[in-house]
Amino acid sequence: MATNIGMMDSAYFVGRNEILTWINNRLQLNLSRVEEAASGAVQCQMMDMTYPGVVPMHKVNFDAKSEYDMIQNYKVLQEVFNKLKIDKHIEVNRLVKGRPLDNLEFLQWLKRYCDSVNGGIMNENYNPVERRCKGVKDRNPKGSQKNPRSLQTNNMHNHGSGDTVGLNKASGFRQGKTYAAPVANSSGEVQALSQEITDLKFSVDLLEKERDFYFAKLRDIEILCQTPDLENLPMSVAVKKILYAADAKESALADAQEYLSQFTTSTEAEAEAEIEADA
Repeated sequence: MATNIGMMDSAYFVGRNEILTWINNRLQLNLSRVEEAASGAVQCQMMDMTYPGVVPMHKVNFDAKSEYDMIQNYKVLQEVFNKLKIDKHIEVNRLVKGRPLDNLEFLQWLKRYCDSVNGGIMNENYNPVERRCKGVKDRNPKGSQKNPRSLQTNNMHNHGSGDTVGLNKASGFRQGKTYAAPVANSSGEVQALSQEITDLKFSVDLLEKERDFYFAKLRDIEILCQTPDLENLPMSVAVKKILYAADAKESALADAQEYLSQFTTSTEAEAEAEIEADA
């Protein structure tokens, strides 16, 4: 099963839209951003779906908003990992900050792991809504608290319709109607701009991570080529020609290939001369 997955594994090339579709379809949620899963509740229920009954759902708080409450969810998840002998360290301090890239990476890993267990096949006997409701009921036996907001998604449109009817009945104030549209439009523009900013931040985070990843690889290659036993070898010299090329437009690869070709030709000539001398 996939527990330790390298950063170049195909699991980490799964897009956020695919991750969100995977979550929403299986858990009957309506998430639109990966950071909405930062509380750890979604991850707990995914494990509950993969291993029914293993996760104590009454300890999972789908209404978690504070970092403290989120950490409690991740404690539950880590305990489940330990029970199942899953060798995976959860970067809780990073996940609870709600950074899109950190949460995407963890969800990518989780999808890969769950797919390795069940072959990517959905458990048809699992009722995610019922499990969430049961968890809430067990956690609040008096029933004094409301259901998780994630469970109220489907009801939002109904409430909205009711509010509209109420406004129509109380439509004696025409000025209220006059100013409602501009406010709604402004709110929509703000929401669209906020989403655009979030997407841009996500792209920047992804690019920075990719840059750091490949820079680290290049640095490792440079250190290897600078090793005393290797630095004068033709291949090391050719690689350093590429690494140290000053101009990005310069054909460093061609220069390196030419150097290797010349060295090979020279070596072959020396070998032939030695053979002739021995003869």
